[in-house]
Amino acid sequence: MTFNYFDHDLSDLHQKLLNHELTAQELTQATLDNITASDGDVQAFLGTNGPEALQQAQELDQKGDFSNPLAGIPMGLKDNLSTKGLETRGASKILAGFKPVYDATVVQKLQAAGAISVGKLNMDEFAMGGSTENSAYQKTTNAWDHTKVPGGSSGGSAAAVAAGQIPYALGSDTGGSIRQPAAFNGIVGLKPTYGRVSRFGLFAMASSLDQIGPLTRTVKDNALVLNAIAGFDKMDSTSVKSEVPDFTAQLNQGIKGMRIAVPKEYFEEGIDPKVAQQVKSAIEQLRELGATVDEVSLPHTRYGVAAYYIIMSSEASSNLQRYDGIRYGFRAPEAKSLEEVYVQTRSQGFGDEVKRRIMLGTFSLSAGAYDAFFKKAAQVRTLIVEDFNKVFNDYDLIVGPTAPTTAYGLGEEINDPKAMYLADALTIPVNLAGLPGLSINAGFVDGLPVGLQLIGKPFDEATIYQAAQAFEDATRWFEKRPAVAEKY
Repeated sequence: MTFNYFDHDLSDLHQKLLNHELTAQELTQATLDNITASDGDVQAFLGTNGPEALQQAQELDQKGDFSNPLAGIPMGLKDNLSTKGLETRGASKILAGFKPVYDATVVQKLQAAGAISVGKLNMDEFAMGGSTENSAYQKTTNAWDHTKVPGGSSGGSAAAVAAGQIPYALGSDTGGSIRQPAAFNGIVGLKPTYGRVSRFGLFAMASSLDQIGPLTRTVKDNALVLNAIAGFDKMDSTSVKSEVPDFTAQLNQGIKGMRIAVPKEYFEEGIDPKVAQQVKSAIEQLRELGATVDEVSLPHTRYGVAAYYIIMSSEASSNLQRYDGIRYGFRAPEAKSLEEVYVQTRSQGFGDEVKRRIMLGTFSLSAGAYDAFFKKAAQVRTLIVEDFNKVFNDYDLIVGPTAPTTAYGLGEEINDPKAMYLADALTIPVNLAGLPGLSINAGFVDGLPVGLQLIGKPFDEATIYQAAQAFEDATRWFEKRPAVAEKY
């Protein structure tokens, strides 16, 4: 059996399972077949767990309980989410063969909902990168053009959804790693408010910035997945006790009277003119749908990249101390002393980008540099938070481009870290401020998708979804399909 996910959203699949028009086993097998057919081109999956997924599907069919909207529907997980007994490497050589002894909280929540994980998705090593070219294992390609990058670090998650291999996936976002690949692949990607979704079981890169979120083809699908994974978790000290609403409740309320701010800094030097024009057309569409749109200023945006890379790399250098060749994962076989175990294991096990960030972070935290770098970056972070707060005193949402360009070519920026870092200039401030942000397809430039970013107040994902749904209904960009869809 073949199954085309471009013809069905989660609600449709749920109804088919409820009506016994489709079994979970049939859907799971068809999904695994789709992955086999297309992943030679996309290379989104680091591995699938077909036997376990089919066993779970069989048990669901026997129970016959498909009351949860996600029950019986396959999905994929970024390779930095802990999965009990299933190899989880963070796309790094240093964790080759590592099988966690517990599931991440989000994985537990999805399992409780009856969702079926069919495999682990490629990413930049330990989520460090913006193109998924830093994986130790393979290079994922863009669903629309296999000569282009899928974005990163959740590039495998985004490409798999955009290519129709799976209806949704989970990714993680530290500085734009859900939203930027969502933009490059023309799908919907949400970074929830910091603390909205438990980080327990996520391989930590920068603990004050990381968030787990869903990547889907449609806005409603995204809201349904957030319904399942959001909520307080006592296992995560940064988890917030905030009410979790039904994120689908406001979807059809329209945006008449909504107040939208457009920062002028989001259209300054560095933005591709064609991308800027497409995003401005999308913003005009929001105005036509009844929103009030005004230009505003977020003056400290220009310092976001510099502050972020100091804070992120400092936290990463601390978090990655645990990978030492002693407790788990790769160990350098030729090491003859304890010092050699540490040095050679980390030298051989980590890729260049990971080493680069560890060194930058270690330097930023050193006694001679702390005040000049880390402390100053933390102060800039506070100024960025204050900028957002001032705008949100008068507006419901902030919108602009997700990324300054469309997807660039494989190999184009991998040897230019500075250029790759600057590509996150529009997404980074959202992480520094702990705000929710969503990317939705705003159309196409030269055959490649362009992302529109919607930024909301803390814990107000519902308003973001409301505006995104109105835009999606008016434009229907999600109906356009990449060439890889023809493989089904």
